[in-house]
Amino acid sequence: MRDPQTVDPAVADALKSVDMQAVDPLNLFRITWNNHPKTGGFGPVNALEIPSQLTGVPARIVGLIGKHFPTGAHKVGAAFGCLVPRLISGEFDPTTQRAVWPSTGNYCRGGAFDSALLGCQAVAILPEEMSRERFRWLESIGAEIIATPGCESNVKEIFDACWEIRKSRPEAVIFNQFDEFGNYLWHYGVTGPAAQSAFRRMAAPGDHLAAWVGATGSAGTLATGDYLKHQFPGCKTTAAEALQCPTLLLAGFGGHRIEGIGDKHIPWIHNVRTTDVVTAIDDQATMRLLRLFNEPAGSAELARRGVADETIQALPLLGISSICNLLAAIKTARYFEFDQNDFLFTSFTDSVELYRTRLVELEKERGAYTERDAAGDFERYLCGASTDHLKELRYLDRKAIHNLKYFTWVEQQGKSVEELNALWRPSFWESLAAQLPHWDEKIAAFNRDTGVLARIKSGHTPEHQMGGRK
Repeated sequence: MRDPQTVDPAVADALKSVDMQAVDPLNLFRITWNNHPKTGGFGPVNALEIPSQLTGVPARIVGLIGKHFPTGAHKVGAAFGCLVPRLISGEFDPTTQRAVWPSTGNYCRGGAFDSALLGCQAVAILPEEMSRERFRWLESIGAEIIATPGCESNVKEIFDACWEIRKSRPEAVIFNQFDEFGNYLWHYGVTGPAAQSAFRRMAAPGDHLAAWVGATGSAGTLATGDYLKHQFPGCKTTAAEALQCPTLLLAGFGGHRIEGIGDKHIPWIHNVRTTDVVTAIDDQATMRLLRLFNEPAGSAELARRGVADETIQALPLLGISSICNLLAAIKTARYFEFDQNDFLFTSFTDSVELYRTRLVELEKERGAYTERDAAGDFERYLCGASTDHLKELRYLDRKAIHNLKYFTWVEQQGKSVEELNALWRPSFWESLAAQLPHWDEKIAAFNRDTGVLARIKSGHTPEHQMGGRK
């Protein structure tokens, strides 16, 4: 996943005849930032730079593109990162057990896809107010769906559903992205090197990798910042959330429309001690820019502002949380006064393809999107993106955010105070990252023991049916 050039040539050759979205176990090899969107093979890390004509800052803002993963979002990788430890240790048997994927959006889609590729039954848990595209896709892949009350910030209801399943279904294994360290390690070991590779390809002498920006969500992508800090001393990490649910910024709560982030709690796997900045993004800004980036009047306004056609055509690669990440990167660049030699990296988690119904809803709610709307949105939400609702964290600020984990994880979810205190120590995270080479060795041994790679090389690939195994 980190370096597809190491994929066995027989596998790479077999992939040429497999659609990236097909429920085919070969697509496990496409869980990488390096999928070539046109050839179906592998290439450089997929990354999109958003130019200064659009961001209004001289710093160079680059997003890693999630659309070019199977399922159209990088969460398929985070899900597999949670699955790997239990597969290689024998703690999860896809032939007899069900995989349960609690999520506020793309994670359960990724988990359901991984499950289908392994021939096991998936259970997806997500809030009932998430986009219809997510539910339709889960139905198409044969996953069992449990819709919990509320929106993306209603995570406690998801956790409650997990407790019910534990009681009633002994065959169910829960892969909770909020406390599974495989999520953290997948981003540390795969997304981090991807950002480093993209920077090396794009940078000139004298350029700096200045910051990694990630929305909170499960906090998995924030592990990328931990990796980059080791590679580029001085690199900042910004955690973004919705202004309508400012948990990190103000110990706040509430509902919002930035799907997949901001969940009224601090994820167990968030290494808060390495977070430098928290900032909150107004969900109205993301919804208005979703229209600016995808409506004809918006494209016309961007062209009038001097944005290149190539960039305008690429903007649908940004879904709602991707736009949140972009705005957080702009705010970070303004706050630290980064210049043209400074790169800020983030993830463009998914694309507009998962939010087409939201565009239809917005038109019904607010009317047709006009050139006047586009001009106003450009001025207010891009040119006007400022350093409000942003906080550079001191030591005690970080400790206060870390301590908020107590109320979710110790009081509600059965963790101990001793475990919580361990997460504050840098040595915990350093020893966690040191496990990655061992994982790679165990994966290689697992593949040898099962004989699956030998069968692929001989041309006998496993056959799967939707939701089953044969």
